[in-house]
Amino acid sequence: MATRLSSSRLVQRHKYPEICDARLRNRHLSSTAADSIKPVNLHFDKLVPSNANATDRPLVILHGLFGMKRNWLSLSKAFLRDLDTPIYTLDLRNHGTSPHARPMTYAAMAADVLHFFRTHSLTNVSLLGHSMGGKVAMSVALSPECPPDLKHLIVADISPAKGPLSLEFTRYVEALQKIEARKVTSRKEAQDILKPYEQDPMVRAFLLTNLKHQGHEHHPLEFQIPLDIIGEGIPELGSFPYEPGERTWEGSTLFIKGTKSKYINDRNIPVAKQFFPNMVLERLETAHWVHAEKPNEFKQLVTDFIRTH
Repeated sequence: MATRLSSSRLVQRHKYPEICDARLRNRHLSSTAADSIKPVNLHFDKLVPSNANATDRPLVILHGLFGMKRNWLSLSKAFLRDLDTPIYTLDLRNHGTSPHARPMTYAAMAADVLHFFRTHSLTNVSLLGHSMGGKVAMSVALSPECPPDLKHLIVADISPAKGPLSLEFTRYVEALQKIEARKVTSRKEAQDILKPYEQDPMVRAFLLTNLKHQGHEHHPLEFQIPLDIIGEGIPELGSFPYEPGERTWEGSTLFIKGTKSKYINDRNIPVAKQFFPNMVLERLETAHWVHAEKPNEFKQLVTDFIRTH
């Protein structure tokens, strides 16, 4: 589905030409900046159905901040079995094994994903993203470069609203940088440093999946993600490239909210509807990690949505 400029913006321009001309100039500058972004070639895992189709009707999955494609391996296998379509899981820039690159913005990450679609000749894509990956997926759908045959948009526990990320994410970067500076050689040492910053052992284990031996096992452990670039990008990751009413995507859209999470709430659901008028909202009895806490229920929501829309 193509995006469009809302009629209310046209009326507003007629009534307030000076304000709207300034906004259009800002949008032009933003567009020029987006045009200057050099996409990176994202690393990926691919599962192909028995008919060997690798390009048509794929489900493309985008992880969240500090995540990686391998976090979705079990669900990817389940999606392949139930949907019988290609499944791609991507490492976004500065995550997993994908290239390290500035800027760490949603416009840049969306450009990478669109480049991936073109490079791999994907058609009739269903795009799924969790948290940061959900904002990237929404940015792809709203982009002027979005392919007209994008079929489905599935957003897991995030909205297109703007607002600063909670302080915990900055503290995570601080903790991981401290671990790297200490040149730890064991995960226990890393856990001990991280524990004052995060009490939940599941979250600590998730963050430390990025810690790797880069050489001999007795050498210091290092993070495979660029903590400096991610740290710089934290303020930007609370943002969103578009204003409500500026662009819409009218394709089939599913938002999945964790009932114990505040990332989707009564204030930002109307904002989501402005961007995605054909959205439906489903809820799961989880916190933010909807796909990890209730994987079977999450899988069923996604597969039912793709099959019926």
